[in-house]
Amino acid sequence: MISPDQTHRPAGGNIDQTEPSQREAFPQHECGLFGVFGHPNAAVLTYYGLFALQHRGQESAGIVTSNGPGTSFLIHKDMGLVSQVFGQSELEKLKGSRAIGHTRYSTTGTSTIKNAQPMVVDCVRGQMAIAHNGNLINADVLRDELERKGSIFQTTTDSEIILHLLAQPLDNGSSALGALRRIQGAFSVLIMTERELIAVRDPFGWRPLSLGKLDGAYVFASETCAFDLIHAEFVRDVKPGEVLIIDEHGMRSEFPFQPQRPAFCMFEYVYFARPDSKVGGVNVGKIRTEMGRELARQFPVEADIVVPVPDSGNYAALGFAEELKIPFEHAFVRNHYIGRTFLQPSQLIRDFDVRVKLNLIKEMVAGKRVVVVDDSIVRGTTARARVVNLREAGAKEVHMRVSCPPHRFACHYGIDFPDPQKLIANQMSMDEIAKYLGVDSLGYLNVEGMVRATGKPMNEFCLACFNGDYPLPVDPALDKFIMEKRENRAKALVDQERHPSLFTDLK
Repeated sequence: MISPDQTHRPAGGNIDQTEPSQREAFPQHECGLFGVFGHPNAAVLTYYGLFALQHRGQESAGIVTSNGPGTSFLIHKDMGLVSQVFGQSELEKLKGSRAIGHTRYSTTGTSTIKNAQPMVVDCVRGQMAIAHNGNLINADVLRDELERKGSIFQTTTDSEIILHLLAQPLDNGSSALGALRRIQGAFSVLIMTERELIAVRDPFGWRPLSLGKLDGAYVFASETCAFDLIHAEFVRDVKPGEVLIIDEHGMRSEFPFQPQRPAFCMFEYVYFARPDSKVGGVNVGKIRTEMGRELARQFPVEADIVVPVPDSGNYAALGFAEELKIPFEHAFVRNHYIGRTFLQPSQLIRDFDVRVKLNLIKEMVAGKRVVVVDDSIVRGTTARARVVNLREAGAKEVHMRVSCPPHRFACHYGIDFPDPQKLIANQMSMDEIAKYLGVDSLGYLNVEGMVRATGKPMNEFCLACFNGDYPLPVDPALDKFIMEKRENRAKALVDQERHPSLFTDLK
């Protein structure tokens, strides 16, 4: 059973079938932001907020604190999970009533300590720190301009470009808001100055950012699940194109950008956000369950059990099973304590990367017609390995259902699949994908059903990775230029960290 909205690629289209890394096999998380203004335990609250947002990035974590004008910013950041980076001693050193924190997945820039956030500078405007979630499409153009003017960059991230723009002297009537108008793309940003905490959301509203209150203090978070953990009251979402400025006198709102049509990233609902978060005023888990129901209506199948791919496929699979009244079973068991696997014993354990994350309970699937429900298929190699596992366990039939449309186009706004040639649906037709996966039938939820599950109008979303309709177009030549520049800078940064003696100035 094939999706009715398929777009056939040239016959014989192929995708690289070499085993991908975990980073390549799945759509990657973005970054998590958390901020506090006006609470005596700002660092501890930020720690818990980042802990709740750990799913948005697992490469590095950091917190910057301040007690206001006349005090120095205090910072601690490192590679690893939030619980690995921060302990009691680190948090005790981060005194202050204001803080911003960040947990990172690198959509741009290499995964190194230099690129960890928040970033801090001491400039003509005083001390300033920034934490950023998103991806700028004009980052390298701005960077080249700034470098020609004498700016010196320490990292390969988009975020440092924003910091350099903000740190420039006030002249000719320029302002911080004027600097923000120069950046293009997806950005939810927290900025801490000596006097203010500033929250910014791009005019398209690609990335989520919410405002809350706790004991008279203001708090910001990428998702509301962070408010739940610290018992903060959700106030509202930061609006697309809005800049919220908080200081000792209270909070004010400004809209310095040209208005744009809303383009919230649909993949937040499909995959990124935690199911217990409210995004755009709607519970994410409820939307995913409804996506599963829509999928079942479009692609019903006679089967014995419905099996989710945990964790992101759980709610869609539940909705699919409920709609068709098929038993729901957790046949795949997820190992939540993987961490980094430095040893890859490919010669000893076949498909190690797949089995170490999800193991199959063979007795649940043997002799049965199985429907596997996943939220997305990017390259297809991991999905294929799971089908092989099910066949080896004795599954009578294997049917694959996917709770979003096929990914056929690159994302320029913060999701880490920039190369269409690595997307299986870009390189193969639906029939070819089904054959490659080894399934008895394949069904993808179409765009209309996916949007209908949210209860919101279609023109409020960015659907570019599904349909190629980019709300903010990217010049292909400029995109190639940006990617090449990033690759060169990333290589240079890695070389510098591996061989620091080669880059030491001769005395």
